[in-house]
Amino acid sequence: MFYNQSIFMRVSEIMDRDVIKTNSDISINHAVEMMLSNARDEVIVVKKDADKEYIEGMLTKTDICRLKKEKIDFTQPVKDYMSTEVCTILQSEKVKSARDIMVSKGIGRLPVTDGAEVIGIVTSKDLLDTFYVAVEDIVLQLSTILENLHEAVCVVNNEGVVSLWNQSSEKLYGINSSEIIGKNIKEVFPNALIAKVIEEKKPFKNHTHRPKEGSYVAISAVPLVYEGKMVGAVSTDRDITEINNLSMQLESERSKVKFLEEQMKNITEAKFTFGNIIGKSKTIVNSITLAKQVAKSNASVLITGESGTGKEVFARAIHQESGRQGHFVPINCSAIPYNLFESELFGYEGGAFTGALKKGKMGKFELANEGTLFLDEIGDMPIEMQAKLLRVLQDGVITRVGGDKSINVDVRILAATNKDLKKMMLEETFREDLYYRLCVVSIPLPPLRERKEDLPELIRSFFSEFGEYNEIHEIEIDPEVMKILTDYEWKGNIRELRNMVERLIILSPDGKIKKDMLPDEVFNKTFIKDSRDSRQGIGMNYDLKKVIADVEKRSIKEVMEMTGGNKAKAAVMLNIERGSLYYKLKQYDLKEYL
Repeated sequence: MFYNQSIFMRVSEIMDRDVIKTNSDISINHAVEMMLSNARDEVIVVKKDADKEYIEGMLTKTDICRLKKEKIDFTQPVKDYMSTEVCTILQSEKVKSARDIMVSKGIGRLPVTDGAEVIGIVTSKDLLDTFYVAVEDIVLQLSTILENLHEAVCVVNNEGVVSLWNQSSEKLYGINSSEIIGKNIKEVFPNALIAKVIEEKKPFKNHTHRPKEGSYVAISAVPLVYEGKMVGAVSTDRDITEINNLSMQLESERSKVKFLEEQMKNITEAKFTFGNIIGKSKTIVNSITLAKQVAKSNASVLITGESGTGKEVFARAIHQESGRQGHFVPINCSAIPYNLFESELFGYEGGAFTGALKKGKMGKFELANEGTLFLDEIGDMPIEMQAKLLRVLQDGVITRVGGDKSINVDVRILAATNKDLKKMMLEETFREDLYYRLCVVSIPLPPLRERKEDLPELIRSFFSEFGEYNEIHEIEIDPEVMKILTDYEWKGNIRELRNMVERLIILSPDGKIKKDMLPDEVFNKTFIKDSRDSRQGIGMNYDLKKVIADVEKRSIKEVMEMTGGNKAKAAVMLNIERGSLYYKLKQYDLKEYL
């Protein structure tokens, strides 16, 4: 059996340590706020007893959606609605044990303890990410082994179409892999033994064959069976005994990878197209038109714009429109440690540095071969790395770290930044020659404040998207809410707007979006803007302290009315201590709430 080191990993190596723990007395509303503010999908309810921490329950976003459908009052305590049957796992357990528990229990997350308290959580996404890495490593290792075998190996699917033809096969038959892969084996070898395996669904071993004058080989061919179903066949020249198990496992892993790649490609192609980019304003239409014009070329493109304006969405749409056969491979230059930049981009050979995998690893350039490499936040790339990147863009050749073999790559480069690269060039923190190499075509993306006319359509689209996801089929938006959302200056642009709409959908018990559901920062900033606009030209007081005091007093009064005078709930909504709330009620002479 072929093993990958991932199956021996411990839970502590893949768990997320960023967990939210709370007590059972908080309200459902408070739990939702904690999830949203911490970008988590769950809160864990715990209880302290001496030196040990016990889990009383857990509340997830899925639970919130269910409670919303049941029209449960979100001011009620979490303890009445949380899931109390919560499985846990020790951090020292293997990842496989976590996977087995989650599959058997039908759950998507598993709290991790150190024996005394909760220290993290493992989700199905963590397991899937680990699986992707394991599959990539296995396929790389097995492919390398097959390409270095002396035996000629051929693999076909259950229809006889060739999917693998190694180097020894090329030498033995004088046929390149490009000439046979994708074709039915009978088109090239009408009497091929492997075709007989497909037809009769049984193995044939050590059949003598004469592929060319003066050459005799013994061919063995066997079916490839996965979960009781024949998925293809494999044949080898010479004795197949020593590599039979290896070949069958390779085909199994290749089938899984191919299936995952097809699924991901379908999802990407459906979601990231120019037709799905919302906006009719002149600025965004100009950007879309320009992107379409350059998509089918090989020109490097620099996409500029503030954070959250949709730079990666444009990059993916350009890739889809380009028709390139390879993958779209994104890399965030701001998220890579300085000392790992070169190995991430170009890959490395086994033993190139401490901690490197013995078999080496492909870099992003190789993964993006015949496809597109998206360099996000290019302005954060170290100046030393910029020179190496420029050399690759000029030559189309990379060398892995610790290696001396030149590898040709055909990669389309798309880059994006929210920084002023021209200013950085003057400061000598960004290379001028790299800038002009990347910026063959520049596509600027406008912030939302410069395309206000697109806001209503964007808002309705996000409400529709999250409404469908949360199974809310009828959504009513208060006109005043729409006005506040369109007047608000979205500094986080589309990303911030999208998060806000998701929040409103989650907090709406019946699909009715009302003004009192808006967070204070949105409502108050819009109110200040409206107040400022209404004061213009009429000689009103612009004293900043008075303006802030008026907004604070109004906010406290509205929250007290919303909570029916409940000071504990009001303090939570206002995000201040209860003592501070009493002080401000007296300060602003709101005696009716004392």
